[in-house]
Amino acid sequence: MPPRKKTVTKTAKKAAVKSTSSRATAKKKAKAKAKKTPKQKKRRGILITFEGSEGSGKTTQISRISTLFENAGLDVVCTREPGGTDVGEEIRHLLKHASPNTKITPEAELLLFAASRAQLVREVIAPALDKGKIILCDRFLDSTTVYQGVGRQISAEPVHIINAFAVGNIMPDITIVLDIPAQTGFARIKHRTTDLPDRMEGETIDFYHKVREGYLLLAKALPERFIVVDGKRSRKWIEDKLWNELRERIG
Repeated sequence: MPPRKKTVTKTAKKAAVKSTSSRATAKKKAKAKAKKTPKQKKRRGILITFEGSEGSGKTTQISRISTLFENAGLDVVCTREPGGTDVGEEIRHLLKHASPNTKITPEAELLLFAASRAQLVREVIAPALDKGKIILCDRFLDSTTVYQGVGRQISAEPVHIINAFAVGNIMPDITIVLDIPAQTGFARIKHRTTDLPDRMEGETIDFYHKVREGYLLLAKALPERFIVVDGKRSRKWIEDKLWNELRERIG
């Protein structure tokens, strides 16, 4: 009987050692597998830009769409250009409210807009995209293409090169154009109340005809990115239209 007990004890010890060894091996294999399995990448954010001539209603719709995204539980960043940063806001004031005696040339205007945009991209937009946020931006590079390229009639090549340098690898995922006739925009901005004169709002009707045509041409050339909405419709109709379009595209 005693030898039998000794044999049982030895067998149990061997089984315990084997079990411990097996668990250790399993743990090592699990760790190795975890190392080989790549971590799931965080979803990149979405950049939605709003375009249109003066008086098109961009600011109103950005506020409304922002609320809808927030109600859906999403993180939203609202910004604008020129502006959106301390540097950009200084440039904005110069561009929009410079004295009529301050002769800003078309070329200087182009570079000032690009400077504000470069700061906004690197300080606000790129970090927000990396965090998976939705950015709603009141104007972006398409404004320069249309206002300075078409409106000011600066050659397309330097406009494209400067735009590309300013934004780097950041391009809008979706661009919304609120389309209104030049006459409608003029009628709307006359009812705005501001203490400071606005250089861009003081342009001629012919200038805004060119701006509208420029946006429509861009939208026609890039239908996968652009959404054109009738800006003459009611605010609620535009809001519903945009929200349906955005949900369909974003998913």
